[in-house]
Amino acid sequence: MPQETKVEIPLDQLSQEALIGVIDDYVLREGTEYGSTDVTLERKREQVLTQLRTGHALVVFDASTETCTIVARD
Repeated sequence: MPQETKVEIPLDQLSQEALIGVIDDYVLREGTEYGSTDVTLERKREQVLTQLRTGHALVVFDASTETCTIVARD
């Protein structure tokens, strides 16, 4: 898939509800295997939000699929 179809979405351009929706979609899609310790949805959200705020991950819109997701920064 060509990289030019993806556009970074700044966090401040998303409403709180939209951001949580994208995070939830990402967290729930990635699976639930966290070893022998259960991790709550809230904790998973916090972990992803920390990655987004520190710049280790970003929200992107993919024009070819018309979807938003979270990806690791290269």
